[in-house]
Amino acid sequence: MTVPLIHRVTAIDLKVEPWTWPFSIVRRGEIDAHFAATKRDKPRLWNGRVLLGRRPAFDGGRFSANYFEIDFASLLAWRDWGFPDREAFNGFGMGALRCSDGAFVLGEMGGHTANAGRIYFPAGTPDLEDVKGDALDLAGNVAREIEEETGLRPSDYRAAPYWDCVVIGATIALMRTLQLDLPGEAVRARIEANLARQTHPELTAVHLVRSRSDLNGNMPRFVTAFLERQFGG
Repeated sequence: MTVPLIHRVTAIDLKVEPWTWPFSIVRRGEIDAHFAATKRDKPRLWNGRVLLGRRPAFDGGRFSANYFEIDFASLLAWRDWGFPDREAFNGFGMGALRCSDGAFVLGEMGGHTANAGRIYFPAGTPDLEDVKGDALDLAGNVAREIEEETGLRPSDYRAAPYWDCVVIGATIALMRTLQLDLPGEAVRARIEANLARQTHPELTAVHLVRSRSDLNGNMPRFVTAFLERQFGG
């Protein structure tokens, strides 16, 4: 089993550049067939353009990497097949919402999504909307995903001046603690009210995590590793 590594950084430098991923070319037919089969079960899946990383580097308090554009079908197949090509990594931001009473807020993904049943912080694969100039604006990506999934806006929380980067296999989850001034139950009620107004919400439930005893197997390892660190584990 791969042991997660956590790097705390205060600066991220994520360049976006053209690059052709050999995996997506060599296995194109298999990738397309896999996506078609998955879409039959989850018809709302969209094969849009997303960003994956390569050449990750940690240097003191700085994380840098190069990102490239790829179709979602390639990312999905690569993930579902156990990340067979390690030239790339899946690097994404997560907003670790923390309430005034210490509870962390996580969402459970709906059955129509590619991560149905998984429980984690608001997040989404970076895409072209998150590119500013020649760089990936990960802070902007996190703020956008939080607002889309929960209705919370940047004015509702204070972002920590650092990122906790959880590295496990071909995944790097860049977690940023976002402090709210409301207790957990109030935040959950506010998010649930926002979900009730949506026709096809990404989240099907809101979970509050207050201690290690609230962790469960539906939470990805990068999430539980981060939370264990927060709870002193």
